[in-house]
Amino acid sequence: MPAIILLRGLPGSGKTTLARLLSENGKYPVTSIDSYFTDTETDEYVFNYKDNHLAYKHCEDQTRDFAAKKTKKIFVDNTFTLEWEMEPYFKIAKEFNYKIFILTVENRHNGKNKHNVSDEQIKKMAEKYKVILM
Repeated sequence: MPAIILLRGLPGSGKTTLARLLSENGKYPVTSIDSYFTDTETDEYVFNYKDNHLAYKHCEDQTRDFAAKKTKKIFVDNTFTLEWEMEPYFKIAKEFNYKIFILTVENRHNGKNKHNVSDEQIKKMAEKYKVILM
C-alpha cells in the first residue's frame, strides 16, 4: 500500500536530513514548506511570513499531485507543531487510499536550525507541540 510519511519536529531537529535519507537519494519525493522559500539555484532560504499561506498550499498541492500519480512513498517535511497543519495530508491520504505515518524527529544530535529561528521562538513552538494518543 502506498504511504504518506509526515516528518514533524522543531526547527533544527533534522527533519529535512532524515527525509532526504529516507527518500533513497530522491527515488521518492520530499515535499516541504521550506522548499517554497528556497531558491533552487542558490539553495538560499528566504522566509517571508506574508507568503506562508502560499507555502502551505504549495506543499499540499505537490503532495496531492504525487498521490494522484500513485507515487509509492511521499515524504512531507514540516514542523507540524499544530494538529491543523496535518489535516490536509490526512484528507489527501484518505482521498487516494494512502496509509499515513507520522514520524517525530528529535534534536538529539545538537543540530542547528538553518532558518534563523530564535531559541525563544523554538521554545514557544515546543509549548504548542502535542503528541496525539489515540
